[in-house]
Amino acid sequence: MTVGDIKAAVDAGNRVHWVNSGYVVTRDDLGQYLITFTRNGSAIGLTSRDGTCLNGEPDEFFTSESAEVCHEVF
Repeated sequence: MTVGDIKAAVDAGNRVHWVNSGYVVTRDDLGQYLITFTRNGSAIGLTSRDGTCLNGEPDEFFTSESAEVCHEVF
């Protein structure tokens, strides 16, 4: 998935994961896209500061049904 694909999917209400279902891409109240580890709430930005380089490989991101995730994002 590209940065644009990921942001569009999150904005459309789809659940986007990175590497496994324990990592969820979210958008916070400031409009920042974050990769959050659901077990402890630790997060990093979806991209580098320039907003173009993903913090992960494009093929590591995927969408899923929200029922697959067992942990809430805090």
